Amino acid sequence: MSETPTPPTGPESSPPPPPPPPSQEAPVTDAALVADPADVEKNKVMAILAYIIFLVPLLAAKDSPFARYHTNQGLVLFLVIIASFIALGILNVILGFILPAIGCCVGSVLSLAFVGGALTLAIMGILNVVKGQMKPLPLIGGIKIIK
Repeated sequence: MSETPTPPTGPESSPPPPPPPPSQEAPVTDAALVADPADVEKNKVMAILAYIIFLVPLLAAKDSPFARYHTNQGLVLFLVIIASFIALGILNVILGFILPAIGCCVGSVLSLAFVGGALTLAIMGILNVVKGQMKPLPLIGGIKIIK
């Protein structure tokens, strides 16, 4: 004869409680700041100019958080470009003395690669402006000069 086992009773028999529902609101982080839509529309051109000539939006749209954010990004990009070209110039001189034929080629390739990277960052910044986003650029976006 077979006996039917009885289910256990007590705390070990109850199922675990369900996990709490996920939060509907995502926390706002520095990685993607929220811009005022009216400010974005009013200062979009100034923010685009920030990646070409950072001084114009710095003077013309100094009260706009959106334009100021992108002016900071453009200024940092400009300073990185200047510092990198100085470093590449020094490297070209050093390589030119050590290996004249190869040094010029290596320096030229590095310069072209850097110009391509800087142009890519500028285009990414302009695309962020067009989308109305205050998103930091890769590698340099965390540097803040203009508050």
